[in-house]
Amino acid sequence: MSVWIKICGLTSADAVAAAVDGGADAVGFVFHERSVRNLAPARAAALAAAVPGGVLRVAVTRHPAQALVDAILAGFAPDVLQTDAADLATLALPATLGVLPVLRTGAALPALPPRCLFEAARSGAGETADWALAATLAGRTELVLAGGLDAGNVAAAIARVRPYGVDVSSGVESAPGRKDAARIRDFIAAARAALPTGH
Repeated sequence: MSVWIKICGLTSADAVAAAVDGGADAVGFVFHERSVRNLAPARAAALAAAVPGGVLRVAVTRHPAQALVDAILAGFAPDVLQTDAADLATLALPATLGVLPVLRTGAALPALPPRCLFEAARSGAGETADWALAATLAGRTELVLAGGLDAGNVAAAIARVRPYGVDVSSGVESAPGRKDAARIRDFIAAARAALPTGH
C-alpha cells in the first residue's frame, strides 16, 4: 500500500488544486497566529470548498484556546484536528471529529495513540525530525512523518522510517507561506514512487 500524503499550510486556491489534483490524501490549513500560513476559519472554508469528499480537511493548530477551536469547528468544520498531543487533554471536542496528535523530536513521549504525526521541535520551519526515533515509533503506531521533507528526500525518509504517511509544508514552498504547485506535484509523485510502507 502506498504512503498516505498530507500537504499542509495551504493558503491559496492554486495550492489546494495542486494538492488535490496531485492525489494528496489530506490537506492542512493552519490556525496559529504566529504562523505565516495562518488563516481565518472562513477563509479556510472557502479554500476547502472545492476539496472532494475523499480528501481529509485538517485544521492544524498548536496549543489552541478552546475559543479558537470552537471558532474553527463552527467556521471551517474540519474532518480532523491536528495539535500537540498534550493539548487534546484540555480541549472539549465532538466525538465525530478525528484527531491527529503531534509528537515532537526532543519532547517526552506520551502513550502512543493509534495514529500520530511525528514532527521536528518547530513546525513549518524546514527542520528535520529524528528519523531514527521515528522508525522505532513507526513499528508501534500509524506514524505520519513531518519536518524538513521535500521531493528530494521523501523517498529516503520513507525507506528509512517506513511511516504510515508523510506531511509537507515548507518543503513545497517558493517562499515562506507561498506554496508552489510544481513542487507540490513533485513531492506527491516522489512519495508515491517510494517503497511501499507495508501498512
